[in-house]
Amino acid sequence: MDNDAPPLTLLKSHFGYETFRPLQAEIIDNVLARADSLALLPTGGGKSLCYQLPALVFGGTTLVVSPLIALMKDQVDALNANGIPAGFINSSLSSSEVGSVQGQVHRGHIKLLYVAPERLALPWFRRFLHSLELSLIAIDEAHCISEWGHEFRPDYRNLRQLREEFPSTPVIALTATATERVREDIIAQLGLKRGRVFQSSFNRSNLSYLVRPKGNSWEELVSLLERYRNRPAIVYCFSRQETEELAAGLNVRGLLARPYHAGLDSETRRQTQEDFVRDRMSVIVATIAFGMGIDKPDIRLVVHYSLPKSLEGYYQETGRAGRDGSPSECVLFFTYADKVRQDYFINQIEDAAEQRNAQQKLARMVEFAQLPTCRRRFMMEYFGERWAEENCGGCDVCLESREEFDATEIAGKILSAVVRTGERFGANHVIQVLTGSREKRVLEMGHDRLSVYGIAKDYGRPQLREVIRYLQARGLLMQSQGEYPTLAVAPKGWEFLRQRQSLSLPKPTDADDTRGFRPTRAGPASAARDYDEGLFEELRALRRRLADVQNVPPFVVFNDVSLRHMAKTFPRTMEEFSRIIGVGEVKLEQYGPEFLQVIGSYAQYRNLPNPKDVASVRQRPEEEKSDREREMQVRRRRTT
Repeated sequence: MDNDAPPLTLLKSHFGYETFRPLQAEIIDNVLARADSLALLPTGGGKSLCYQLPALVFGGTTLVVSPLIALMKDQVDALNANGIPAGFINSSLSSSEVGSVQGQVHRGHIKLLYVAPERLALPWFRRFLHSLELSLIAIDEAHCISEWGHEFRPDYRNLRQLREEFPSTPVIALTATATERVREDIIAQLGLKRGRVFQSSFNRSNLSYLVRPKGNSWEELVSLLERYRNRPAIVYCFSRQETEELAAGLNVRGLLARPYHAGLDSETRRQTQEDFVRDRMSVIVATIAFGMGIDKPDIRLVVHYSLPKSLEGYYQETGRAGRDGSPSECVLFFTYADKVRQDYFINQIEDAAEQRNAQQKLARMVEFAQLPTCRRRFMMEYFGERWAEENCGGCDVCLESREEFDATEIAGKILSAVVRTGERFGANHVIQVLTGSREKRVLEMGHDRLSVYGIAKDYGRPQLREVIRYLQARGLLMQSQGEYPTLAVAPKGWEFLRQRQSLSLPKPTDADDTRGFRPTRAGPASAARDYDEGLFEELRALRRRLADVQNVPPFVVFNDVSLRHMAKTFPRTMEEFSRIIGVGEVKLEQYGPEFLQVIGSYAQYRNLPNPKDVASVRQRPEEEKSDREREMQVRRRRTT
């Protein structure tokens, strides 16, 4: 072993943390015992530490296989900033630069080497690996090895051969998005049957999930981004054209935004991503081509302006928000028309099994968007995790208390209509029958002569659709899977009809309701402020200056959690600064004096007699007015 220090000592000295997150200690112990591991941790759950810390203990080199070429430099910069020697080899380097990195690895100057999976197919690179003392193989985004995963990468199949060539080297596979089927495939593909599986909760408690009808989505999007002005946000769109149009429109409204999609040249994409990561701009409007290379911890808002293809993709994309653990918001604008757009591309898939798999994934995504019940519970159960709480307190369904009404009569009408039409039709047709529609198919089927025809004319179609969703959620109705799902009465529904039971449901709203957003617990207007915001902004400015000088992203210096801790406790000595979250030995020595100087000057300027109690100090009214005036001036300059 290269380092005999206990893991907790290394955690503080290199990473600046006093305690491990859930499961980290157990995973690290298993890796240090040189056993194989599969770690399923949520995005932002600290997966990287599970191989970075053991790399400090082991002699030799830890190989990290990652598909995120755009992210490797940021990860390496962050490790080096913590006093951990790391490097990468990928297509962004010249042959001479690759040779230089190889030399550093051979001389023991690099402990962690990041590579893309494509590199493993090259014979010369595998010969290079055989010349090393390979102490650990870490496979990030391990779901990419499974053809059942949402981001299958054929090059990940090279990992099987790597495993065979280094049978005595322990392997740790890590992922945040894997259904049970994908997990089993990862284990089989990598030969991890003798290893341990560690699965943390998929729940991201700091994220709020909200779904809004895509009626007045443009104005609502502008309103959202205004609330998060000067805070990092991602807006995901369906097409390249949509990203261009939205970004242009946002700039007209005074919100600095740029498009990002695969059709842009590589230099434009690189510059846009770099400016976003380094806080030179705050809003990216992108297709799903953006995000895999982003490890920015302080993204506060992720908006899906169009429907994602799968819950796995949605979970991963929303997981880019709040990776530092702070409250963040995830908003999805939904219209059924987006489902039809996705269907068009799914129908182009030639392989029948692959097409069927894509249809099933999209159907679950649509189901999530139309849920009348807790969205978090649905998502957790999709990933195989039981969720017992009735109210998650972090999705629009649970956050908005709804008045209930006696739904006994309308529920009976809906169930009867499903039965009378033969349990062979979807919700649209059933609703047409209930509302007395003269649609051609209703007449052709003779359903205008049924006793249930037109018996719910006093309800609008959106309200009936919502009641149907509640009946599905309560287990009275079942819906088949596939491209054309049909409704059937569930055993519980038959019991309801036979026994004439009473039923209360939340009162349905108009699906075309275009009310503006009300701030959730994640929004800036409602988030608890137990730190001095003025000092926090001063520290952000210092962080930005230091990062620019070092040519690294600001979060490499410190993340927002560390800055808020400083703005709450006002450390005045190096000893006090060493107790700040995220301050290890290297960062203490490198950054401590400059941050302490800013903190001390701020406290003196504000005439704070007891900096330790700063959370209770509020701005004086004239200062608040002055701050508002300055903000208005800044906004006026942006819009002129």
